[in-house]
Amino acid sequence: MATLAKGGRTNALGFVIRLIARVPFLFIGYRLYGVEEMGRFASAFVIIEILALLCALGEKRGLAQRLTEGAEEHGPDSERIKTNLVFDGMLGSLLVTGVVSALLLAFPAVMFPNGTNSPLDIWMIAALPGYALTEILLAAQAYRYDIATTVRARAIVEPWAISIAAGAFLLVPGIGDGGLALAFIISIYAGLATAAWSFARTYGGPRGWRPNPAHQYRLITRALPLVGADVIERGTRLLDVIILGFFVSPVTVGTYFFAQQIASLPQKLKTSFEPILSPVITKNLKSGNMAAIAQQVRQVGFWIIALQLGIAMMLAIPGEAVMGLGGPEVVGGTGALTLLLAAEVVASMAVVSEGVLVYIARKRNLAISIGVITLQAVLTVGLILLAKAYGLNEGFQAASAAGALFVALGLSSLVKAIVLKTLLKAPVSNWRWALVWAAGPAVIVGFLATQLPEWAELLIGGPAILAVYLWVIWKRGFGEEDKVLFRKNVAPVPAEQATGKA
Repeated sequence: MATLAKGGRTNALGFVIRLIARVPFLFIGYRLYGVEEMGRFASAFVIIEILALLCALGEKRGLAQRLTEGAEEHGPDSERIKTNLVFDGMLGSLLVTGVVSALLLAFPAVMFPNGTNSPLDIWMIAALPGYALTEILLAAQAYRYDIATTVRARAIVEPWAISIAAGAFLLVPGIGDGGLALAFIISIYAGLATAAWSFARTYGGPRGWRPNPAHQYRLITRALPLVGADVIERGTRLLDVIILGFFVSPVTVGTYFFAQQIASLPQKLKTSFEPILSPVITKNLKSGNMAAIAQQVRQVGFWIIALQLGIAMMLAIPGEAVMGLGGPEVVGGTGALTLLLAAEVVASMAVVSEGVLVYIARKRNLAISIGVITLQAVLTVGLILLAKAYGLNEGFQAASAAGALFVALGLSSLVKAIVLKTLLKAPVSNWRWALVWAAGPAVIVGFLATQLPEWAELLIGGPAILAVYLWVIWKRGFGEEDKVLFRKNVAPVPAEQATGKA
């Protein structure tokens, strides 16, 4: 639990850094390039991100299990084996990336349903190997409980690199709107370089490693359930953008993408817990300590939903002021922003449950995920067509897509929590009534904040909402076992308690 708390503190800091770093790119993209240009960029971006997760072969979570098994099977030689296992994963990733890249080059229209901003946009395909390899290297570092590298790569280097590059390319003659695509590629490889530097210092290079086609085939086929889970989990957050690209204008897609980028900030709180949660879970699974796993799911699940709810209110209540950062054209996406933030809160239980299900019920978890994303797709298309039939504008159509996501993720949390509770034979729910007690005063402060000028609503109102919420949740919701999240010096847990034996 102390290890999870340390990772949680690092990720909470990473959120603050990510929030600060994300704003410059959104400002540059929407104010200097334009909403329509960002809409076209968004359609290609989401395809690249989904396919990159496919190319990463589920190693974000699967690598922890392979390294744990490798360490036990090879004893004194385990360090060399662990390093070589990571290189096996990277080679398999590159093989799959080659096939996926070739297909995209053959059918580029998949990436650009509303056209391109520039002939340079096709180069976004070059980001695929960089993105996939970064996922694997960061998973390897997380196995060593190094979450700081993930924060540096994802929360500092990548967002600042894309912001600086996007601004710089505006000054280069002949590039024009292609600067968004080129800046994206630069940011991905800057993140890869950051991860590779830490990996080289931790693991070093391969020793006695020989590529084995049969082993690569087994690695890729074994990874399929994890790949499916990763792609579907991330795909539920991106499918709405893809579908909207075929039904609405690039301006509306751009507006929705702005709201999604803001909503993705609290989402990173839960997804960034996965790397530190995976090695802890795999080691408890090896010892058969299901009670400890259930406790960790409840604990981490509550930490995530408690932090997410506060952040969601901080961003949603002054939503018009937040959306106004992208310019007056995107303020119409405030309704979508509120629904997207609410969706991330209800999704917290699904993500934590899936962190265990991918190891103990891979196929069942995958089947549930397929059902959820299918439901989301049907709901999204159905609600958009319904909005069109009633003559509602594109802003309502975009909000319909966000509503479909909210319903799908809520159902996913419910079903996966029930399945996990059955398998572990222990409660796993992250819900506590203290969340309601904390939300009440925060909503009142938020209402008062909306009466302020827009700049004060953002700079004073937002932080005030979060501060009041955190104070109440600390007093009414956090027990001693929760407060370890905010303490740097944690006493070691006695062995009897760690194993669940009294």
